Amino acid sequence: MADETTTDTPDVQDEDAPDEDAPQTPDDTASDSTSEAAAADTDADAPDENAPDDDAPDAAPQDKDDGDDAPEESSSEEETSHRATIEELLKAGAHFGHLTSRWNPRMEKYIFMERNNIHIIDLMQSQVLLDEAAEAAKRFARRGKKILFAGTKKQAEDIVREHAEECGMPHMVDRWLGGTMTNFQTIRKSIRRMEEIERMDRDGTLDKLKKKEKLMRLREHEKLEETLGGIRDMANLPSAIYIVDVQREDIAVSEANNLGIPIIAMVDTNGNPKNIDYPIPVNDDALSSIELVTSTLTDAVQEGLQERRMKKEEKKKAAA
Repeated sequence: MADETTTDTPDVQDEDAPDEDAPQTPDDTASDSTSEAAAADTDADAPDENAPDDDAPDAAPQDKDDGDDAPEESSSEEETSHRATIEELLKAGAHFGHLTSRWNPRMEKYIFMERNNIHIIDLMQSQVLLDEAAEAAKRFARRGKKILFAGTKKQAEDIVREHAEECGMPHMVDRWLGGTMTNFQTIRKSIRRMEEIERMDRDGTLDKLKKKEKLMRLREHEKLEETLGGIRDMANLPSAIYIVDVQREDIAVSEANNLGIPIIAMVDTNGNPKNIDYPIPVNDDALSSIELVTSTLTDAVQEGLQERRMKKEEKKKAAA
């Protein structure tokens, strides 16, 4: 049984800037050229450590789960229509990276320039890669696959929980337990224990226990609910995982890689995009940046689910 180690240690600011240091809305507005807009926007005071981490694989990643359906071809409209504009990314501060002294060299190809010792991300690449990640999320949802949303850093918790619940996907926001995916059956036992305590509470069994013992059971349930409540309905391993910060969630990245589970992730300039299937090079510290990326992916998931429902309805009508 894997040790339930966690990655809930405080964000290492040398590598993962807290959201108070991340700009929420840059002072400058977008210019006509997207790259020039990013450069102009950096004239505003930038945080010392707030960079998006992301790295795209040399070749287009393939979904590692075959899915129910045959691979779908992207329409020309999907290929030319962007889900998030450069202006929206700029406004969200998605282009601000970490201090140049705290970068990961693997992120070099996603960096447009440096200004005041801060790396500035190339939002043109961010936009394209966000589109690709969203289309991947849509495909998984259309095939009825589950995407696990993971974001345990303080500024990501509420955003990740809200959007995961909005589209009916499992989530982990309190802390990542080591073995969540690689030792999944043990995690399921903990979830069954949580549900057992709930049944004891409903049928009055807890009330028959001594006060001290009852309190212990309730505290046990509270702890389990905080950590595992978001995946209680996840009966099987997810088909993909969305991660807000690969630097912080390094154990989740490792587990997904070991199991061949595709990863969609926000990667800041201090992160390693090497083993990320769908990297999104953006600021992964600012609330506004996390919100924009997560909501974009959530919208894509909902589109996929809607298409799946419509397809089922069409089959029913055809069979009638």
